[in-house]
Amino acid sequence: MSRFPERLAVLAVSVALTAGPAAVAWADPVDVAAEVEDVVATVEDITAEVESLDGTESESKQGEQVTVALTSDVLFALDKAVLTAKAKARLRQIAGRVQAESAGGVVKIEGHTDDQGSDAYNKVLSLKRAQAVRQALQGTLSGVTFQVRGFGKSRPKLPNFVDGKPSEENRAKNRRVEIVFTAK
Repeated sequence: MSRFPERLAVLAVSVALTAGPAAVAWADPVDVAAEVEDVVATVEDITAEVESLDGTESESKQGEQVTVALTSDVLFALDKAVLTAKAKARLRQIAGRVQAESAGGVVKIEGHTDDQGSDAYNKVLSLKRAQAVRQALQGTLSGVTFQVRGFGKSRPKLPNFVDGKPSEENRAKNRRVEIVFTAK
């Protein structure tokens, strides 16, 4: 479709504005027609994430679902699935929050790794780490059912490579265990 009528109207208004009040009388576009198109915009859920200053813990909320993510570097030694003493203390704090804020039901514990190592190795390691977190939380949380999964490197939080180079910072954030629950 030609935009000639629209351009004519713009030209007439421009002439009227530059020519002064006498030109306004003939610049009134009576028969100008323009096509109006629908504007369609996709609305997506907004998920805000709060991260600790040291980057070892983050929390996001989508609707009533709360996800607390702890980097594996805080919880475990390299390539291990045994919780450190510091990790146990941190998990007790998180268990208190889950107990206070949870509506009950299912608490998901999801293990994740970075992209280093084989798929099979990472899947097993992420599952063992999620199971270790469940075991630590099980003694302090009541009225919940645990669902434990290991995703390995299949669900990175951030790209492991940036501009074609490995990103150690992103890899560290991808090595994590997420605790997911429904808030009251």
